Amino acid sequence: MKSRPKHLRNRFWLLSAGFLLLLSLLLGLGTFQASAEKTYRIKKITPAEKKAWILSGLPYQPTPEKIPVSKLRVMNKITLNTSRQKYSPGKILVKFKPEISAQSSADILKAYQPKSYRLIPKINLYVMQVSEESTVEETLAALKNNPDVLYAEPDYRLRALTTPNDVFFDYQYALYNPGGTLNLPDYPVGKRGADIKATTAWDYVKGDPNLLIAVLDSGIDYNHPDLRNKVISTGKDFVNNDNDAFDDLWHGTHVAGIIAAETNNTEGIAGVAWNCRLLPGKVLSAEGEGDYSWLIEALIWAADYASGQAKVGVINMSLGGDEPSQALENALKYAYEKGIVLVASAGNDGAAGVLYPAAYDQYCLAVGASDYNDAVADFSNYGPEVDVAAPGVWVLSTIPLAFVDPEYYPVPYAYASGTSMSAPHVAGFAALIKSAKPWLTAGEIMKLIKYTPDDIGSSGMDEFAGYGRINTGKALAPYKITKKL
Repeated sequence: MKSRPKHLRNRFWLLSAGFLLLLSLLLGLGTFQASAEKTYRIKKITPAEKKAWILSGLPYQPTPEKIPVSKLRVMNKITLNTSRQKYSPGKILVKFKPEISAQSSADILKAYQPKSYRLIPKINLYVMQVSEESTVEETLAALKNNPDVLYAEPDYRLRALTTPNDVFFDYQYALYNPGGTLNLPDYPVGKRGADIKATTAWDYVKGDPNLLIAVLDSGIDYNHPDLRNKVISTGKDFVNNDNDAFDDLWHGTHVAGIIAAETNNTEGIAGVAWNCRLLPGKVLSAEGEGDYSWLIEALIWAADYASGQAKVGVINMSLGGDEPSQALENALKYAYEKGIVLVASAGNDGAAGVLYPAAYDQYCLAVGASDYNDAVADFSNYGPEVDVAAPGVWVLSTIPLAFVDPEYYPVPYAYASGTSMSAPHVAGFAALIKSAKPWLTAGEIMKLIKYTPDDIGSSGMDEFAGYGRINTGKALAPYKITKKL
């Protein structure tokens, strides 16, 4: 499925002299599918208007005063689409036995007359586009009978699983929950302390700028005022095969803000990992879907990425697929063995069965969703692979500037729910631990996260919240031992 063209990108509202000016001479409306339930409209600007904005040299700035909850946009979580394709049409993943040379592998693939094929290095996996005269099923059957093939599988589909001075920090119960009536849609009453204890952790560590969190998602709006100084590069787009991982959905930008929005900058929200930076890898299209092969390539790319002293230490995957994949597991293993902490969403179907890659428990932290009362969200998937829970109900974060509407939604921030919002809290947490204790292995950091939560739900570990809701303070803040008088 093709992603929306990049002419939808870089559409902004200009702030000048303290007022949000509605850019005139709109060329019409473009449809922007943000979830299975809701379609949003994106306003277009003319090339002349875009040039005028660039020449002005003025940065986009949100309205500085607090905005009522009714003015903040609510993004629906990506919901189950029972009619979706199970795997990508025309593509197969093939791995040959170790003794088969590269030349022999190429010769074998050519015998099946593919449209094309390419190699994903480091794990020696081929992505093969099958011949027009054949089907995925027919070619798979033939490859599986080939004695030189270690395994062959379809290219399965992924889907999105939707005390600083920052203006909207009071709306972020996930970081600090004071209890009582909360600044959330419908103003629910929250339980005091039903949060990840971020303010306690921040007294000890705020993150290392050279520690990168790779966000493998729908991309990031790197022009967002709370993100533009946190994104190390424009990343890589595996959907469109270029080096511009700009977000044409909204999902990745929301996830990125939770992890590492610029913090203590008197505007917007606070990110969990204050000083850490972000690396965007686009593996989900504008429709919120993607292929396993895109994620596999992105995992290898992120694991190998370096820019000066900056390297990836954590990878967040707020997405999932229904089917197991040996190729995907191999890619996770590659990143894990390079010392990278892998975090993924459990799923939003409200049913038994943790999605992949989260279900690969040996390499990945599987994260369920909790709410402002420390209850497990009813949409959160469950199973023995769930390691921990984190807030995933009505989480406020960044969204692309294209969603800003001066009259109705004057700021680029919105609420969203889903295990997609839970996972980035854990990813930010992992980045803080790795910043404070860089000598720890990925496995040791995973254990520290799993064994320091606050127990919620059933007593002890369970299939809904794992070991409990994460507690960053318990894992990071040094204990003070005093002599009893």
